[in-house]
Amino acid sequence: MRKTLLILLPAIVLLLLSLTGCGERVAGGAEDDGDIKIIAAHNQTSPENPYQYGMKEFERVAEKNESIEVEVHAGTLGTSESELVQKLKLGGADVVLVSPGFMSKTGIKEIDLFAMPYVFKNYDHWERVVDGEVGERMAEIINEKSDNDFKLLGYWSAGVRHYYGKKPLESIEDIDGMKYRTQTSGVIAKYWEATGAVPTSVAWGELYQALQQGVVDASENSYPYFVQQNHHKTENGKYITETGHDYTTRFLLINGNKFDSYTEEQQEAVLKAAKASVEKEREIVKKQEEEYKQKAIDEGAKVNQIDREPFIKLAKPIQNERAKEIGVMELLKKIRELKKEG
Repeated sequence: MRKTLLILLPAIVLLLLSLTGCGERVAGGAEDDGDIKIIAAHNQTSPENPYQYGMKEFERVAEKNESIEVEVHAGTLGTSESELVQKLKLGGADVVLVSPGFMSKTGIKEIDLFAMPYVFKNYDHWERVVDGEVGERMAEIINEKSDNDFKLLGYWSAGVRHYYGKKPLESIEDIDGMKYRTQTSGVIAKYWEATGAVPTSVAWGELYQALQQGVVDASENSYPYFVQQNHHKTENGKYITETGHDYTTRFLLINGNKFDSYTEEQQEAVLKAAKASVEKEREIVKKQEEEYKQKAIDEGAKVNQIDREPFIKLAKPIQNERAKEIGVMELLKKIRELKKEG
């Protein structure tokens, strides 16, 4: 009897393992029946954030294909973009939204092109760039440099970023010496250092308190983002100067290896959903920028305009230097050419 049990034991173990495996479902993995579950994530927690509208549109359109289920996570997989990038690479998420600053940290330095202050003139110019030849080339670079870990599905916007702080800016000199919450390394930090500001690192979730307590004198972002977080109600956030220094780019990415494992019909459904999400997210951003600007004014914030030319003039040599460093000078020239068409 003992001999018989010893012979049967390996077979029993294998059977148990196979049964256990049937109950598991890996992010983005196909079921035995060919169905897939896509984990889609962004880092914003507000249900009114444009990112959430875009992701829910992706879910709605993708799930028209009955073999696809999409699960949207709004900040629940991490409020840090670096976390989301890691999860995308390692399989903990399948579709994520990230900014150029965090993507460049993965070693794809060319992405800094879209992070440079004043590289875009207005929304029309930005859309001509990202939806055209330059955007296509950047998508190729992302895919090639990541060895297919990252495949670009589309370009989203996070609005146009402005200064807000403890005092209005009447000229570029007014920002000199101010503790300014922004990126503290790379081309963005270099630009603000050149204005005389002191780039200061504060986590997004801690920024309200930092503005209220004077840890920083000012910050920068687009209306939907900082007004939804009530930054305009803080002591150091109530003066908004429309510097318009960044028409922001966000990358909607999928794990390319997962995408390649889908059927042709599933791939088509994902691409269609991505296109729909791009349109919806951009629409919501533009709508909310007007709504939240008015909300800020109604709640006591002060908004002023400024001559942007000194800011733009300061940016050009910094753009040139960085573009040469990362090998995208030709792409920068094309962006500037497209600026003339507007």
